[in-house]
Amino acid sequence: MEVIALVGPSGTGKSHRALLVAHNNQADAIIDDGLYIKDGKIIAGKSAKREKNKVLAVKRAIFVLPGHAREVAEAIESTHPKCILLLGTSENMVQKIAKALKIPPVSRFIHIEDIATQSEMDKARYHRLREGKHIIPVPTIELKPHFSGYLVDPINSLLKKKPREGKARRLGEKSIVRPVFSYYGKLIIDDWALKAIVRRLLVDGENVTKVADVRIEHAYKGDGEVGFEASGMVISCDVVVSYGKHIPTLVQQLQSQVRKEMEYMTGMVVKKVNITIKALFVQPKKF
Repeated sequence: MEVIALVGPSGTGKSHRALLVAHNNQADAIIDDGLYIKDGKIIAGKSAKREKNKVLAVKRAIFVLPGHAREVAEAIESTHPKCILLLGTSENMVQKIAKALKIPPVSRFIHIEDIATQSEMDKARYHRLREGKHIIPVPTIELKPHFSGYLVDPINSLLKKKPREGKARRLGEKSIVRPVFSYYGKLIIDDWALKAIVRRLLVDGENVTKVADVRIEHAYKGDGEVGFEASGMVISCDVVVSYGKHIPTLVQQLQSQVRKEMEYMTGMVVKKVNITIKALFVQPKKF
């Protein structure tokens, strides 16, 4: 197993470039801020980005919190990576991480200054300090189960324009974003496929007997102007349900199910699920 490292000061864009560095150096695994990532999937660990204060975040990142190093070390042993890329703020830090995880010492160091310009690093610092944005080097679909409750923007980037007046982020709001480059490249899901997934989720033959119509609307930041990023989708459904069910409870269950499963399967943000009951189905009595 080879171990290499990407080092540089905090907030200079290491995580943003981690996938590209890993790809260029044939590394199939990454250790970043307490997470063990292999082949684009979070395998083990807990991110330091979820800790409540800097002290705990540092301890999480260097694997000194109880049980953390053991969990990740066992995952590394069971998945057999060929090359691991460690991310850290210094050469000393990544060597300590390697020792804590009981993997070979770092054989090669890549410094952020060698792959990013000063201007790019300054922009990364700005977005970290001003907007509270943190990068996790995995596709968004992998982030959902691990960062429940966090604002996850699937196509945001560090090069986003400044927010317009009145659109400033709320204090305390955190953003987990993924880098532009990923092992999977660009993933586009057609609305037809999204509608088919919604129909499959809704029709169970017991509560919903028919889905009359499904509509997908995409919400955009910047009032839908061309060039602004998609911020999520609104799903609207017309359904026929079985008679005898408590309709408000049933609708809430369906909304929750559709939102949860759609976000998990597609990695897209579901802003709202509208369900309209068009008719009631009465099961004919058998004589």
